[in-house]
Amino acid sequence: MIEIKNVRKSFGDKVVLQDVSAKMLPGNTNLIIGTSGSGKTVLMKIMIGLMPVDAGEVLYEGKDIVTMNTHELKELRKQIGMLFQGGALFDSKTVEDNVMFPLDMFTKMSYDEKLKRVNEVLDRVNLKDTNRKYPAEISGGMKKRVALARAIVQNPKYLFCDEPNSGLDPQTSLVIDKLVKEITKEYNITTVINTHDMNTVMESGDHIVYMYQGNKQWEGSNKEIIFSKDERLNSFIFASEFLAKAKEMSMMEAKDKMKA
Repeated sequence: MIEIKNVRKSFGDKVVLQDVSAKMLPGNTNLIIGTSGSGKTVLMKIMIGLMPVDAGEVLYEGKDIVTMNTHELKELRKQIGMLFQGGALFDSKTVEDNVMFPLDMFTKMSYDEKLKRVNEVLDRVNLKDTNRKYPAEISGGMKKRVALARAIVQNPKYLFCDEPNSGLDPQTSLVIDKLVKEITKEYNITTVINTHDMNTVMESGDHIVYMYQGNKQWEGSNKEIIFSKDERLNSFIFASEFLAKAKEMSMMEAKDKMKA
């Protein structure tokens, strides 16, 4: 479990996070949602230890990341998997080498052991026999699955996903959502997802934190969110659904034009 307690963060005179507290639960897909400028990205960076807090605590199983020394922080990061927004694959490396990269960096496993583990996670994300392909040779959805395989190759206790469906069509987005949710449950991972995608919210939101102007405005599950009486949250949901439908219609129209 990750617990955030009374976290505050400012940049100069601009307050970005104001006394934010929340819990990210193991075996759950924990979502942080909100508009641009709400503080959700800063909150995620603080949770990973990429950004210091002005005040508050970030507890991993009761241990505060804020007070960890360099060695403790390094050991913690070995337990963290990260799925970046753009995938962040190495274009010059094959799928196999991309997924193996964390094992090369952080383990003393033999090549055969590493290859076995790489094949296991590629199989888990339905990318068997893609080892020798390069990122330029596969689709956007496949790239995201390669990035997910790399994120889980070290059996992390914690998985962070930054806008995992960015740039993907609705159907492929559902595939990624389903995979992340399945893997989270299967390995009892504490998964934290930064997103504004309402499909992800409704499909995967075991636990949701809605941020508004640096404050935690609402907290609950995807089963509770549709009954929320919070006006700001409801406005966000409506706007997000409207934009998602408009984008989907535009993509369908573009495909129709290509066929014509």
